[in-house]
Amino acid sequence: MTYCVALTTAEGLVFASDSRTNAGVDYVTTFSKMHILTPADDRVFVLLSAGNLATTQEVLNRVNRDLEHNATTPNLSNVEYLFEAADYIGKISHAVQSDRGPALQASGVSADTTLILGGQIAGHDPGLYQIYPQGNYFAATEETPFLQIGENKYGKPILDRISRATPSLADGARLLLVSLDATSRSNAAVGPPFEVAMIARNACAVGNYFKLEADDPWLKNLQKEWNQGITNAFFALPRFSWEQSPVSVVGS
Repeated sequence: MTYCVALTTAEGLVFASDSRTNAGVDYVTTFSKMHILTPADDRVFVLLSAGNLATTQEVLNRVNRDLEHNATTPNLSNVEYLFEAADYIGKISHAVQSDRGPALQASGVSADTTLILGGQIAGHDPGLYQIYPQGNYFAATEETPFLQIGENKYGKPILDRISRATPSLADGARLLLVSLDATSRSNAAVGPPFEVAMIARNACAVGNYFKLEADDPWLKNLQKEWNQGITNAFFALPRFSWEQSPVSVVGS
């Protein structure tokens, strides 16, 4: 299982992903699901992936092949708009799944992969797109400034409450890490290392990238402070009326 999430803020884009993969309860390992692509000085892309790892790898291989050998055909180095990059990635992903799907399905394995593509091309606003296995896609909006793929239900409530109130990249990164932590607490198939990348508006480059292992002191402190904070908030909730006065005894 996988959980990846990306967020738009006033300052730019934030991406976060777990790194846990499993092929059964007796085989758990780690594999990066965050892929940073800088095909030219005027653009940067981050691709998050959830689903079949072999499909994702082949998609990336075809993307890199096109960058090396097909400069005159559409690729990440020459598309003019971010939605064209999403369309390009979607077509490659769908083609790979169409090629490999029948054989994998015959073995009881899904070839599906779902992707989040984010980044910026100079002269245009940064943005995020979720790309489905069928190749179609949609963009994050002001009303819903985050996108999730994989095991998304446990980390969604905090995003629904706070995502539109996080203008800075740093606040966005903390929010996504809390979302990842909530997911890993409820689903053992999601877990560290957690990867985080930030792209400042108009920078056209990843400014901050880091990976947090399960025993990282900073991550442990974040988890401790968040847990204590929500516990304190719970016990500070308004009291019921009957808690604020003595309980009457019927017939007394």
